[in-house]
Amino acid sequence: MTDKNSTAPAIAVEGLWQVFGEHAEKALRTAREAATNPEDFHAVAEDLMARGLIPAVRDANFEVKAGELFVIMGLSGSGKSTLIRCISRLIEPTAGSVRIDGEDILKANEKRLIDLRRNKLGMVFQHFGLFPHMTVTDNVAFPLKMQGAGKAERRKRAHEVLELVGLNGREDAYPRNLSGGQRQRVGIARSLAVNPDIWFLDEPFSALDPLIRRQLQDEFLNIQATLQKSIVFITHDIQEALKLADRIAIMRDGEVVQIGTPEDIVLRPVNDYVREFTRDVPKGRHARVESVMLDKTPDSMPDDPKLKVGMRLDIALERCMDLYEPVPVWDDAGNMVGAVNPAELAAALHVDDDTGGAA
Repeated sequence: MTDKNSTAPAIAVEGLWQVFGEHAEKALRTAREAATNPEDFHAVAEDLMARGLIPAVRDANFEVKAGELFVIMGLSGSGKSTLIRCISRLIEPTAGSVRIDGEDILKANEKRLIDLRRNKLGMVFQHFGLFPHMTVTDNVAFPLKMQGAGKAERRKRAHEVLELVGLNGREDAYPRNLSGGQRQRVGIARSLAVNPDIWFLDEPFSALDPLIRRQLQDEFLNIQATLQKSIVFITHDIQEALKLADRIAIMRDGEVVQIGTPEDIVLRPVNDYVREFTRDVPKGRHARVESVMLDKTPDSMPDDPKLKVGMRLDIALERCMDLYEPVPVWDDAGNMVGAVNPAELAAALHVDDDTGGAA
């Protein structure tokens, strides 16, 4: 299990570029040399585009902490999927470094890269890629077979992770007998079979129906709470990002424009692009009491709702509103037609979930 309190990053990305087009490395060097300020990656990117190349990832710099669920999000074409493919070296970056536990994997030879993918890195993508002629158990156990594990060991481990993703009882089924959500669970289980330290997930739930998607998100959070993997998760859905992430990186046109906690992204967007993402987000669900707390304490508190610093704002409001008596409700003719409890008004502003804040 990964130590989430470790100070060393699980992944460190520095100066990463992915430029598509002929002679991309040479063109990037030339653009940097021609720039008045080589650190101004916007100018470098404009030079590359003027040469007919596509700078899909532009000077990305960030770290993923050990045990952290790091979400990269952006609109289609923002470069998020290209970025995760560079980090996992499914495509070769044009420049920069990607260090996994201190090792620059961009310098790893093919043999070392195979070893990393078999033993350290797990990957899940939107398209499950299951073998149709294999049972669920055999699909999940396949990476272990590639490692040379014995049949009994493979089946034992496969059944363990299938139980973890809620598929016990379906071990002998074939992919054609499963729903889309179940097939995605098999894909997740298969990537977990080798117990990877680092987990890459590229929009794994985006093709699923909303209800199944929410259920898998909940299951995913339960799995992460148990395993504490270091995860890079790609999505275009801000609600999914806010629900899952420890921190979020927002991308636009190949650039990482903001990195922060869900609360940072919702309450402190750095520009209009990020602000537009969060415009319809109920901010009370993603901010905590300490973000709006006054510097000084009141002199007296006759009615103390017992708020805690880590409590969500919507839950804190409901707790405060609970101190009030029911108030009247009037019709258009001025007649009193009923009453409402203010706490129920506050409660109606948020959707119940299992992530409620500190009590």
